[in-house]
Amino acid sequence: MSKPHPDFATTAAAGIHQGDSSEMAPSRSGFDPGLVTRTAAWTGSAPTVWTTEARDALSVDFRATLQRGVHGLCFSPYLEGQQPGAQVSEAQIRERLQILRPHAGWVRTFSCTDGHEQTPRLAHELGLKTLVGAWLGTDAEINERELQGVIEVARAGHADIVAVGNEVLLREDMSEDALLACIQRVKDALPGVPVGYVDAYYLFEKHPRITAACDVVMTNCYPFWEGCPREQALAYMQTMVQRTRAAAPGKRVLISETGWPDQGSPFHGSVPSREGAMQYFVDCCRWAEEDNIEIFYFAAFDEAWKVGAEGDVGAYWGLWDKNGALKFG
Repeated sequence: MSKPHPDFATTAAAGIHQGDSSEMAPSRSGFDPGLVTRTAAWTGSAPTVWTTEARDALSVDFRATLQRGVHGLCFSPYLEGQQPGAQVSEAQIRERLQILRPHAGWVRTFSCTDGHEQTPRLAHELGLKTLVGAWLGTDAEINERELQGVIEVARAGHADIVAVGNEVLLREDMSEDALLACIQRVKDALPGVPVGYVDAYYLFEKHPRITAACDVVMTNCYPFWEGCPREQALAYMQTMVQRTRAAAPGKRVLISETGWPDQGSPFHGSVPSREGAMQYFVDCCRWAEEDNIEIFYFAAFDEAWKVGAEGDVGAYWGLWDKNGALKFG
């Protein structure tokens, strides 16, 4: 999850090691060409004033929402001191999955190497469905291992949906033709398994061949990284989803990532806060439930290592902290 450039141009996250999830620090920016003209108004909007009574009510609302459960959570099993490239164990994966198990029906994984290929099997053993990702970047050898890994996981029956790549086009790690070939290879190898691709919402408009190749279109929607104030974030995120659907008529569209950080530096009109993170979660889950939207909330756990790629805000997107303790409510 790398910060977009302050001028809101989409920029690639360079020099990030491949291997896992959220973890690969993909960019969360989704460039809206009209954003710059709205920035002044957004920055000047009045934030919510949180009284003690309002905070208490929000805590109750958050607890009730988490108790009902979210459709899916973006999952990383990294422990303190680990980062992409570290070998993750079955024990730590299982321990972390047990924490989120009562609160989600699905988990989204991002890699099928370095031990992450164990996660879908363990999730299925715990009764969770799986959106299984192959991490694709600039290293052809790692890409090959990822593709082989995700095919093996799915052939073993542990992938309910497969995502071939995450924000590859956003980072400009591969050409459209190369990515298309990877998607088609996995589709050919896995008849009967829904296969798609994950990227920022507007890139499905820009790459109709990729969109057409997807059985499932998976859109990352981050109002935070477009400078949107929290108070307007849900409505703005809904426009991102509408644009994705318009680019993919008749396709199954799901929200593969969205979230709000609870600590860190502001990004234009977007301000991290405990209350903002809780309210965004509640708003997103309520809307998803009412409109039957498949949503994978980002993220299950904080990841301390990510401050290097995203600044201080990078470590604080989780519902649970880096030690596995629930942060809110």
